[in-house]
Amino acid sequence: MKRIEALRHLAFEKKGFDGFLITNEANLFYFTGFPGAACLLIPKTGKGIIYVYGVNYEQAKAEGKAFKVELVKYGENLLDKIVAQVRALKINKLAVDAVSVENYRGLARRLRGKAKLKIQTGMVWELRKVKDEEELKLMRKAAELTSEGMKTAYEVVKPGIKEYEVAAEIEYAMRRRGSWGTSFDTIVASGVRSAFPHGGCTERKIRKGDLVVVDIGAVYKHYCSDMTRTMVAGKPSEKQKKIYEIVRKAQEKAFEATKPKAKAKDLDAIARKVIDDAGYGEYFVHSLGHGVGLEIHEQPRLSRESKDKLTAGNVVTIEPGIYIVGFGGIRIEDTILVRKRGAEKLTKGPYTLETT
Repeated sequence: MKRIEALRHLAFEKKGFDGFLITNEANLFYFTGFPGAACLLIPKTGKGIIYVYGVNYEQAKAEGKAFKVELVKYGENLLDKIVAQVRALKINKLAVDAVSVENYRGLARRLRGKAKLKIQTGMVWELRKVKDEEELKLMRKAAELTSEGMKTAYEVVKPGIKEYEVAAEIEYAMRRRGSWGTSFDTIVASGVRSAFPHGGCTERKIRKGDLVVVDIGAVYKHYCSDMTRTMVAGKPSEKQKKIYEIVRKAQEKAFEATKPKAKAKDLDAIARKVIDDAGYGEYFVHSLGHGVGLEIHEQPRLSRESKDKLTAGNVVTIEPGIYIVGFGGIRIEDTILVRKRGAEKLTKGPYTLETT
């Protein structure tokens, strides 16, 4: 309920709304603590109202005891039920976190003359991008599981094994230690395919001397983690080692500058300068990183265009890379917690091209 009270403070006391409708799946879990709600209506005072369809009704009653649970019966219109409640509660100014164009128009049409409707995505992000202690506990576990998965990657990457076989071994290792799933489709991109930042995972057999980019993430109790390492199936070449050290230095410099009040775009610039100065700037083709939490891509964004400033409790990735078509790619990524002083790497594991 602390999260709902924080939202009430932002939306009602500061912005003058007297109702907030939550529809985004991740936001619904953030405020209710269980999956499966269709939407959540938060009035200025009193209990929030969860709307659920029959398939999730019993779970909502069991796990949503802090809320009023409203069943949407077969044939009933969810928007009609929401609008009826808005009118009953005499809500005059309703905020909504995120909604499709179709549903926005439907709500606006039904509320015309009764209440003003305004999308307010930013207020929820203000809360979600700063993780509380309960969230950090889960994210530490997710990062621990991911780190274990990466240890497995270093053990199984060998010439002759297929990319999807490596992915299977990693995912099994994470699952058997407690992972609830993966944050995204596991990436095992080898050889020339390693030059594709989102190269996915195919039936390609890894060959001796191939660069192999492994990008993985475990989910624990709905919270994500993200980690990338690059390794070589065999003995690394001098060029591979040279480029690896450039990327490693870029990541470390950005990590050292990660602290409260740091500008996200400045961290991107720090990593980018290392790669630029080494003569590979054109091959760093994406932003430095992103927030992580209930979703794999959250705020704040670490990019050249970002207007974000970091604060204690942010969890972000730092993932510089160099991708040369025809040669291969190298990326190093960790999930990072911004602390009151400096930062902490939640994902841990080897920083080496050499497999075991």
